[in-house]
Amino acid sequence: MQALSIHAGPRALQALREHGPQPQHVRAIPAAAGGPKGLMLNALDQFIFGEWLTRATAPVHLLGASIGAWRMAAASLNDPARALAQMADDYLRQDYEHAPGKPPTPRHVSEVFGANLVARFGERTHELLTNPRFRLHVFTSRGRHLLRLHGRALSSISTPLSYAGAFATNALSRRAMSGWWERVIFSDPREKMPISLGDYRTHTAALSAQNLPLSILASCSIPYWLDPVHNIPGGPKGPYWDGGVTDYHLHLNYASMLDGPAPALVLYPHFQQSVVPGWLDKFFKHRHRATAALSNVIVLSPNPAWIATLPNAKLPDRADFKFFGDDGAARIKAWSRALKESERLRDEFAAWVDARAHIDVKPLV
Repeated sequence: MQALSIHAGPRALQALREHGPQPQHVRAIPAAAGGPKGLMLNALDQFIFGEWLTRATAPVHLLGASIGAWRMAAASLNDPARALAQMADDYLRQDYEHAPGKPPTPRHVSEVFGANLVARFGERTHELLTNPRFRLHVFTSRGRHLLRLHGRALSSISTPLSYAGAFATNALSRRAMSGWWERVIFSDPREKMPISLGDYRTHTAALSAQNLPLSILASCSIPYWLDPVHNIPGGPKGPYWDGGVTDYHLHLNYASMLDGPAPALVLYPHFQQSVVPGWLDKFFKHRHRATAALSNVIVLSPNPAWIATLPNAKLPDRADFKFFGDDGAARIKAWSRALKESERLRDEFAAWVDARAHIDVKPLV
């Protein structure tokens, strides 16, 4: 059974027919929010960033939200394969103090996870921001209006009311939700991201040694699971949460990237075929369809039939923390088996780009 599925927008399909998969044509790589599901892309990530893209001739922009931001930050270090392997091990073995049968407190998770990010990236910011090949862009969601009250006396009331308001406005229009959540991107200051961001209220700030670990922590701060990160240096003041709130799968206007002498393609290692705009859009299936904005995008994703062969017939996800409860060893065993199986995604992609195997590339729908 084939493990890897490949789907592409019309411009990307044409480029693949004319040139085949070429690393020098890749201009951007998005990385979605999705928690443990992102682990299944680790072996594939190691090959793409550690081997295949070493042949790229122009800078590649790495865009990440939540676990995707963590993945792309690891990929931006000097030895990306090693850093990505370490990131997977950190995620796999994460453990937080908690009362039996109860989840750990958001504050504790934020403190432990934040300390790990400082350990992994705090002394390596210069290495990341001088990488000759990659440009990192970390997506976060800044709370506005009532959401700014988090941590104060009224937060227990204001936060649920704000989420309800965000859901209602998003149901009417995704753009309208920006009254509650603003997209803030912490970007490599050397080069502007070559993608139009006019789809949603957006603020950009420069990545620096002062805000790199904090911006990744904010991008991974799932509401109710972690505390927000307040007043990140260099960004607008306020509380920051998971980048997946505003940009769950980073369904951006990639088609706005202009082709030069060679195609400007987006390579998207993803855990599913569809690219969902925001976290609240999970509930609106009509927003899961491909749009013209994805015309130059190539999506690499696991074959659903292959996923059914994994432990519990699914990708690892956050529900596993509840399913396995206090039996962390059982969770680690199941996830480790899934990670081992996911090496097939890497092997099949490597065979495809080297023309050692054929994969039928299907239209992105």
